[in-house]
Amino acid sequence: MKSIEESAVSALDGSDKELFPFLPYILQDLWEIGSDPLMIIEAIEKHTGQPSTLDILDLGCGKGAVSIRVAEKLHCRCLGIDAIKEFVEEAKKKSLEHGVANLCTFEQADIRIRIDTLASYDVVVLGSIGPVLGDCYSTLTRLSKVLKHGGIIIFDEGYILPDSDYVHPQIMRKDAILKQIKDAGMNLIDELFGPPDATRTSDDLIFDKIEHRCKELIQKYPNKRSLFEDYCKKQIEENDVLENRIVCSTMVIK
Repeated sequence: MKSIEESAVSALDGSDKELFPFLPYILQDLWEIGSDPLMIIEAIEKHTGQPSTLDILDLGCGKGAVSIRVAEKLHCRCLGIDAIKEFVEEAKKKSLEHGVANLCTFEQADIRIRIDTLASYDVVVLGSIGPVLGDCYSTLTRLSKVLKHGGIIIFDEGYILPDSDYVHPQIMRKDAILKQIKDAGMNLIDELFGPPDATRTSDDLIFDKIEHRCKELIQKYPNKRSLFEDYCKKQIEENDVLENRIVCSTMVIK
């Protein structure tokens, strides 16, 4: 098993675990990291009843944007878990600012371990954090034990179309994902897509902020220049993948 540092850096599109202690600084200007809260809310509203009674588990919650937005709109209870202490502290602060601290709980933990102690959630959100829990089959098999009967998993990720010749070490083809969903005894019941060009616009804004903070760190830690420059290069590569090579969607699995 990868270390928690390696896993967290990988989930945020990095490749060097030495980047881990610098992630809070690099990402300080970004709150909504990863999944689009509006897409998650749409999926929950569409596929659950009585939202205010729901218990929602947000794995790899980052700074809590999804949980907080969901709690604001649907008035349901949310538990967000993330490996980065500073992200969790920011999530708690934001929940107070948005008036949902009574509905949102955030904790720092390794979701790969913590998940085995959880149960009885109506919705599990796994948003844009990559294969932290393994491939699709392994992930769904583990998450199914956390769900209440009739619960749903919202899986926000990208996939390669079956007719594409593109290959990526961490991104699956859609036909392989569908097979693994079926093998896990579950079904893809819906798939939501964001507006055209929304990914490109979001990526550009995020990259500008990341690049700015990396340049500041290069000035402060010149001996680590390659670490921060490589992270910026990795962001450019990943943005190209998201915008031109794969399909990004919010899958609802039951």
